[in-house]
Amino acid sequence: MNYNKMTVTDINAAGKRVLVRCDFNVPQDKDGAITDDKRIRESLPTIRQLIGQGARVILCSHLGRPKGEFNMKYSLAPVAARLTELLDLQGQAVELAADVIGPDATAKAAALKDGQVMLLENVRFHKEEEQNDPGFSKSLALLAEIYVNDAFGTAHRAHASTAGAANYLPAVCGFLIKKEIDIMGGALQNPKRPFVAVLGGAKVSDKIGVINHLLDMVDTIIIGGAMAYTFIKADNGTIGASRCEDDRLDYARDMLVKAREKGVKLMLPEDNMCAREFKADAEARVFSSTGIEDGWMGLDIGPEAIKRFSEAVSSAGTVIWNGPMGVFEFDRFAEGTRSVARALADSAAVSIIGGGDSAAAVEQLGFAAKMTHISTGGGASLEFLEGLELPGIACLNDR
Repeated sequence: MNYNKMTVTDINAAGKRVLVRCDFNVPQDKDGAITDDKRIRESLPTIRQLIGQGARVILCSHLGRPKGEFNMKYSLAPVAARLTELLDLQGQAVELAADVIGPDATAKAAALKDGQVMLLENVRFHKEEEQNDPGFSKSLALLAEIYVNDAFGTAHRAHASTAGAANYLPAVCGFLIKKEIDIMGGALQNPKRPFVAVLGGAKVSDKIGVINHLLDMVDTIIIGGAMAYTFIKADNGTIGASRCEDDRLDYARDMLVKAREKGVKLMLPEDNMCAREFKADAEARVFSSTGIEDGWMGLDIGPEAIKRFSEAVSSAGTVIWNGPMGVFEFDRFAEGTRSVARALADSAAVSIIGGGDSAAAVEQLGFAAKMTHISTGGGASLEFLEGLELPGIACLNDR
């Protein structure tokens, strides 16, 4: 796939209406107040670039899962208010349209002046959004003269606002998507070596494509998290009551063989922090991967695995990390994730964190500022690492 796409710096948007797909799917408390505005802040460079050009900016996004209905619990009103504060446009508010493609959105878009910004209501209030309905896509496109996608977190979705509208307008990417393409794409195409992939999380089945793709690129693959127990069992280990995908054992054996054939070092934990119950305060005990006793389940990598994994990332040139090493939400079982994150933060490696739980872990554990790049898209970054075509990027104009 060609990732050399046109960006907002390649267009002249002066006096033109520009539809910008952002990712404003922000967390909120029970009263609807935004609890983390990071995704809104990450959209600001692109928005300010367009304002500086004198564009008439029409922002759109989804929020939550309203299931194709106008459910005001998922209104973007709090986002419009926060954008107004952050952009500080000399007292000019970011107006929220009462609809998406209806009369209010159409009227507000037509009334925009150069340098002004508005926000459409939640695009997922229409079921046609997730269906990538051509009629809905065209109606969105009729609001504007240029399309910009800056929502990497939804770039793996072929929805009307992430891909469909681009069929009817000149289409470019914003700074956030450009950064994701440059850093992750650069790491995959021309990595500093040794190139190490750290893969964790719950399921082998979620990472099959990633492992297949990375085996031809990396020097070392580290496997932790619950998915490690499928590999350990496939490698004749004893995993007790640990989570295992028995229908993926043959796949795991194949990957172990392929890694050896390709000269890739595939590292599994040799010991594990285990518990009898999946509870934050459960009694913890270390077991070797060759002998986890019946009734005990692995919830984190053990001290020897921490040491070896940390050494591997400390000496790496490039590290891509997707998935925690254990149940990091429980402090007792967070040490594996914490230690590997600390080793990576203290290393000289180019460090790329692949969104989702990995990003949450390094943020929560306090290492985010020391990472080279934290992807804004969990599912999108995973598909990027698999080498799959992302519809929200493929639809943009090539350079």
